[in-house]
Amino acid sequence: MNNLSKSLFVSAALAVCMLPASAQTPAPADPNTKAPTIHQRKDNQQQRIGEGVENGSLTAGEASRLEHKEAVINREEKNMKADGNFTPAERARIQRQQNQVSHDIYQQKHDGQMQNTNPKTEIGQRKENQQKRIGEGIENGSLTPREASRVERKEAALNHETRTMRAQNGGTLTPAEKAKVNRQQNHLSKSIYNQKHDAQHR
Repeated sequence: MNNLSKSLFVSAALAVCMLPASAQTPAPADPNTKAPTIHQRKDNQQQRIGEGVENGSLTAGEASRLEHKEAVINREEKNMKADGNFTPAERARIQRQQNQVSHDIYQQKHDGQMQNTNPKTEIGQRKENQQKRIGEGIENGSLTPREASRVERKEAALNHETRTMRAQNGGTLTPAEKAKVNRQQNHLSKSIYNQKHDAQHR
C-alpha cells in the first residue's frame, strides 16, 4: 500500500470514528413511547376506511360491513365503561377486536374489488360524488360508524338494483329506469347531508 492509499485509509477511519454514536448505530426504540390508545386507533381506522371509500378501493358493501363492525365495537366499549370501571381485561378485548377490524380493512382494500362508479355517465358521476362525500364524512367524524354503515348499505342496494336493471336491458337503462335511479340518488344525497350535519359525531 503506497503512502497516498495509507493516508486515505487513515482519514476514512478517523472520519467514521468521529461520527456521533447516533449516526453509526440505529437509535434504540424509545421506551417512553406509548402505544396508540383505543380512541387513537378508532380515528386511524376511520381514516383508512374513509380513504378507501373515496379512492374506490372499498366498495359500498365492504365499507358498510366494516363500519357495522366498528359500530359494534364502539357500543360494546360504551357498555363496558357504563359502570365507570374499564378493566384491563375489557381493554384487551376491545384491542383484540380492533386488531381484527384493522386486518379486515387491509384485506378489503387489497382484494381487487373496486367501487365501479363509471364516471362517464351522469349516474356514475353522482355515485362517485356521493362516495367522496361519505368518505370525507367518515374521515372528519361528521359521520359516525353507524351512520356511515347505513348510508353505505343504501348505496350498495342502489348499486345492485342499477346493475340488475342494466343486465335486463343489454347493459343500458331505459329513460324510466334512469329517472327512478336519479330519484333514489336524490334521496340518498339528502340522507348523506342530514347525517353529516346532525349533532352526532364520532
